[in-house]
Parts: sequence; structure tokens; C-alpha cells
Amino acid sequence: MKILKLIIPLVYLVLSIPTFAQTTDSLGEKEKKPFEFRAVAELGFLSVLSHKVQFGQNGTYFDYKKDGGQNVLFPVGRVSLELDIKERNTFILLYQPLTIQTQVLLNEDIVVDDLVFPANTSVDLLYNFPFYRISYLRELLPNKPRFALGVGGSVQLRNATITFESTDGERFRTNRDVGVVPALKVRSRYDLSEVVYLELEADGIYAPISYLNGSDNEVKGAILDASIRSGLKVTKDINAFLNLRYLGGGAVGTSEDESGPGDGYVKNWLHFMTVTAGLSYRFN
Repeated sequence: MKILKLIIPLVYLVLSIPTFAQTTDSLGEKEKKPFEFRAVAELGFLSVLSHKVQFGQNGTYFDYKKDGGQNVLFPVGRVSLELDIKERNTFILLYQPLTIQTQVLLNEDIVVDDLVFPANTSVDLLYNFPFYRISYLRELLPNKPRFALGVGGSVQLRNATITFESTDGERFRTNRDVGVVPALKVRSRYDLSEVVYLELEADGIYAPISYLNGSDNEVKGAILDASIRSGLKVTKDINAFLNLRYLGGGAVGTSEDESGPGDGYVKNWLHFMTVTAGLSYRFN
């Protein structure tokens, strides 16, 4: 794209003077600001590849896909705001809602935090795991007009509510948790032509959570949010894209803050795939 040919001189001018870089290209853009603000939204479906959870050392390692009704597709979406500063610095604020509700007839007894849900009874299942994420990226290749590579980090805030409730209302267990998880981040983009591009992005970490939060309990956790995107530059300010994403992670260990029922032990691992379509809009 012809605008991209301006990146090299603009980087030099923006970093060396406090005023806006003044330039004119063949498309008539008269001014390049030292910052750029974008809104991104996508919508599609989620498929559960694997999802299992256990509450309590003597609890059932429950298979949501096999026994919990998560063998169908679920709607999914996400929105984010992005701010580029001086060509090389990007700040991202992301919100990802993630709610899966099902109702099933149990094939066998399951135990959740010392409570037995008998076979041949129906239960309502809620897996609500939305998260908020703040990220920073530093561009490593500012002089490559068709290729971009940014690395940085993210801080993710999870807001989880997981419940098992018999449909008659007589049995109920819930697990609620708000926590902060740091992660590494990388994003790469390649312009195949003036209008078509590919983008790879990933946030992830595997670490002992007890080490990060100062706990004496051995709790291990991981997250990985990785995607590949094919995009089309519809106009100077609007991009449309298709996105394939893997969303996975979980944790295993015993929480020292658990007041019961149960012993505080949690084992939760998920592997999801999403397919979405979206738009990116650059504000002038």
C-alpha cells in the first residue's frame, strides 16, 4: 500500500520533533499523527475441543464435552481498543465475554465439592469465564513497510463463575474467582498486497501461580490465546477480517482462601476453538 511507503520517514520525524509529521502521499493524506486510535470487534462461534473440571480432591473430573452438553457450537465475540503511539508503541484494551450454559441428564453420579449429584437427574451447568486484558507491544521492525513484528506483555483479569445446580433446586455448588494473570505477547503482520494481509497474534504463559502471587500452595496455571487472521483493507480506515483462534489454559491446585464447602482443590483445563468475522475501524 502506498501509505506504507511513508512509514520510514515518518518514524524518524515523529521521534525527533514534538510536532506532527507533515507529509502528502498520492492518496491525498496531508498529515500523519503521532498516534492512531482503532476499535476492533469480532463475532462468530466457539467449539469446545476439550473441557474438564474437578472441585475437591475426591470430586469427579467432569468432562463438559462428553457429559455436560458442550458438544455443540456457542456464540462468541470480543471487542478491543488499540492505541498506536509514535509508530512503535501499541496499547490494547480487550474485553472477551465467555459464557456457556447447558442443561443435561447425568449418566452417572458426579461429586462436586463433597456434594453428590445422582445419575438420571438433570442439572443446569454454567461456565462463565469472561476476562479483561491490557497489553503493550513494541514494534521491532519499524523499517519494514510490509512486515511488522511486535513483542510485549499482557495483564489479564479473569472473573469466573462456575456452577452446578440440580433443576429441582435441591443441590447447588458454585466456584467464584477473580484473579490477575500476567502473560507474554507477540503480534506479527505481513501485507500480501496493497489490500490483503495476514496477521498472527498470541498471548500466553505457563507458570506456578503460587510463585506469582506469593502463596505457599503449589498452584500451577497456564493460558494461551493464539490466532491467525486474514484481512482485507476495505478503505483507508476500515479493515474486514476472518479469524481462527485457539483459546486454552486452566489451573490445578488448592486455594488457601477457600472457606468451604470442599477442600479448595480445583482442576480446570479447557481447549476451545473460535471462528469469527470482524471489523477494524481507525478513527481520524
